[in-house]
Amino acid sequence: MTPWATRSQAIAPIDALFTSTSAVCVTGLIVVDTGSYFTPFGQGVILGLIQVGGLGIMTFSVLFYSLLGASIRLRDRVIVQSSFTTGHTGDVLQLVKSIFLYTFIFEFIGALLLFLLWPIRTPYLTRLWIAVFHSISAFCNAGFSLFRDSFIQYQFDWPINLIIIGLIVTGGLGFIVLTETTNWTKQKILSRGRPRLSLHTKIVLTTTSCLILGGSLLFFVLESKHSLSTAPFHGKIIACLFQSVTARTAGFNTIDIYSLANPTLFILIILMFIGASPGSCGGGVKTVNAAVLAIIAKNRFKGNEEGEVFKRTIPRETLSRSVTIIISSVVLISVVACLIMIAETGKYAHPEARGKFLEYLFETVSAFGTVGLSMGVTSALTTTGKALIIIMMFLGRLGPLNLAFSLAKRTPAKKFHYGEEKIFIG
Repeated sequence: MTPWATRSQAIAPIDALFTSTSAVCVTGLIVVDTGSYFTPFGQGVILGLIQVGGLGIMTFSVLFYSLLGASIRLRDRVIVQSSFTTGHTGDVLQLVKSIFLYTFIFEFIGALLLFLLWPIRTPYLTRLWIAVFHSISAFCNAGFSLFRDSFIQYQFDWPINLIIIGLIVTGGLGFIVLTETTNWTKQKILSRGRPRLSLHTKIVLTTTSCLILGGSLLFFVLESKHSLSTAPFHGKIIACLFQSVTARTAGFNTIDIYSLANPTLFILIILMFIGASPGSCGGGVKTVNAAVLAIIAKNRFKGNEEGEVFKRTIPRETLSRSVTIIISSVVLISVVACLIMIAETGKYAHPEARGKFLEYLFETVSAFGTVGLSMGVTSALTTTGKALIIIMMFLGRLGPLNLAFSLAKRTPAKKFHYGEEKIFIG
């Protein structure tokens, strides 16, 4: 809200709060154009919030504690370890340093490649800022862009598209997956023993690959003769791949979202709902929870009550937690979407408001998944609507189950349980 953050006029408080929340929650929904409305200083503030939000507040807190020579509280250690790993990893400071190192390496490589491959006609300093901004925004799965139409003008530019895709995917895999795959690759190259990937990494890599390829294929089938009808075949391929990847929390787009068919929008909603992987920069219910739900369904159809996959059994507690996360997320989205429709459609006659249902549902899921894709209704939202989306972005970044656990009162363990009685479920 400072005068040197905007180019011509002061930003409204609700819009400043919306932009700040969208940045720190790495969502990417905007109410004003980032490139033209904000000065380089304002864009720098947004970029700083993206970086802090992408890596997590606690990660930076631990780093600052260590730089100041202060001791790190046990609670902070536990929070950081549980956020990025599947168990105790020993030195939490070393864990944080590794996270920052991976982040710096990927963002630096991404910025360097974007700078080298960006059109030469762009001024040197402008090209450098564009490269740095979009590299950080892509790796953190934020979706903020300095261009009014996101990457639509670079729709068929394969090098730029592939760099952004690579940054989004690596930022959305999670720290533990990046570490394990790096170590696995090193051991394979050096022929040291028999490298092994954990069950978590196998599920993340398998689910991510299926979602990217499946989303791309469905997008191609549904849009190749519609929004992409005039595009060359190679252009259709990269556009479908880009949109499939970015829909899972990144928020960039190379196609006008409003022009897509309803089935395609529904596919995007599913991808946004699933989101990225645990311990990553992205949001959503996470790929692992979606995979666990599919594993439960597959095993139940076979008459097996266990969650078995890759010759391993997932603990029942994990199965129950995944189902709870998905159910609570569906309930949260339903409630907020309903409230937004009530707040926003009052100015329309009921028949005219019918078409707004998909737009507001899409906006709500995009906020929950910290995606940033929109059908163009963000800037037109009322103050109430913006406030609801702000809350949704915040809850989506925290996770509904984490929020519930933090607010819930601790209850003593039960010494007895009531008798069982069957019910008819159809």
